[in-house]
Amino acid sequence: MSVTPFDSALFGPLLSDPEIAALLDDRAQIRAMLDFEAALAKAEARAGVIPQDAAAEIATAAAALEIDPKDLAEATATDGIPLPALVARLREAVGGEAASFVHWGSTTQDVMDTGLVLRLKQALDILDARLAALDARLAKLAEAERATVMIARTRGQQATPTSFGLKVAGWLAPLIRHRIRLAELRPRVEVLSCGGAAGNLSALGDKGLAVEAALAEELHLPAPAMPWHSQRDGLVELGNWLGLVAGSLGKLAGDVLLLCQNEVGELREGGGGGGSSTLPQKANPVRAEAVASLTRHACALAGQLQGAAFHDHERDGVAWQLEWLVLPQLLVATGAALRQTLALLDVLEVDRAKMRANIDATRGLALAEAASFALSAHMARPEAQKLVKAACQEVLAGDRDLIAVLKEKTGAPVGWAALADPAGQLGAANDFIDRVLASRG
Repeated sequence: MSVTPFDSALFGPLLSDPEIAALLDDRAQIRAMLDFEAALAKAEARAGVIPQDAAAEIATAAAALEIDPKDLAEATATDGIPLPALVARLREAVGGEAASFVHWGSTTQDVMDTGLVLRLKQALDILDARLAALDARLAKLAEAERATVMIARTRGQQATPTSFGLKVAGWLAPLIRHRIRLAELRPRVEVLSCGGAAGNLSALGDKGLAVEAALAEELHLPAPAMPWHSQRDGLVELGNWLGLVAGSLGKLAGDVLLLCQNEVGELREGGGGGGSSTLPQKANPVRAEAVASLTRHACALAGQLQGAAFHDHERDGVAWQLEWLVLPQLLVATGAALRQTLALLDVLEVDRAKMRANIDATRGLALAEAASFALSAHMARPEAQKLVKAACQEVLAGDRDLIAVLKEKTGAPVGWAALADPAGQLGAANDFIDRVLASRG
């Protein structure tokens, strides 16, 4: 049995994200740390801190070294960190005098934090590409469905006519903003960690800043204003962003689940699947369910990551370990939600006839607001509202249509035929769709 579905052979295809998870597993972490050690040696040689030939030997050994995570497990449990054992293995691989220059003047947190950043860069490229693909699909759907009339629902109740295109635009709009937010936050996340034991590079003497600059060049990462060992706002901001993305995907999935209910029937998950073990008539909306579950989990994790901001003094093992527990799951959950949302849109079926039938089934009650405003052109607004409310009660008590009842109750010269057409009551829906599509840039 797996501890989480993310690691499960059984549930992984539904709830995990192999592409993101591969960047976060033990082997990927070890490789990133070895890459840091190689870059550090090169940078220190450039700054005149260690010999050039020693740096070359370290870089060669680090590139070739393969370490089984199990070989570091016992020492990690003892030390609380994997670096002492990893550095020992690297020194063995380097051998000779050059081995003494491995990990010169650095600290575990520099290696692990920068290794994380190197992998986050790749993960965020993947998430951004998925958001871009989702943006394109939703934009196409919003355009295609701009004239599809459906009932709007507010606080769980039927409200007025709207368009399915506008609903889709409402799913799309925040995702456009999330891509903008991601571009803005990446420079605050994708930065080098290079501070040494206490965050002042004291072990490197007057060469500290030169090593930092050379290491930043080697790893293609900018150097921050100062080391960020205990300043975790960048990672917390990333967690908040992941929570925002999850929230928007969860809203989309929740809408789909409600519209897929048999009693509503305006959307369906096609493409097969979703079968029941005992009910042959069922086609469960499994993709939307997965997205809804993953996003709720991700939002809860984003809140937990806030605790990583409470780093005591210059470095703090407790808050740091909290990141290890929370951030990987948050990344995988959000990545999986994006993956499943794309799969959902690939098979989503829109029942336009049922959308219209559900409006017609209100017997004109969906047009009550429009009727009160149309009558307000011919009488005082309170009088118009009172008249429409009385007509609504009569419709609810019987089986007549609202427009027919109103025509009997007033001689006001309202254009009843036009009023009775739900497609004429969409207001600025098309303008809003246009504005959302234009905001894609």
